[in-house]
Amino acid sequence: MPLLTVLIVIIVVGVLLWLVNTYLPMDRKIKSILNAVVVIVLVIWLLKVFGLFDSLGTLHT
Repeated sequence: MPLLTVLIVIIVVGVLLWLVNTYLPMDRKIKSILNAVVVIVLVIWLLKVFGLFDSLGTLHT
């Protein structure tokens, strides 16, 4: 996946999260949970895009 596509996805997710945080009236706790979920999903997606998530699954302790 090209780096430009990854950058565009990050920017779009950031703008959508900002719009939700700014314009939707929600409790602060719900907003923080939503922000955490979006960031965790984005990080997992980035790890998969760069191929690091697959290699983490093969580690044995």
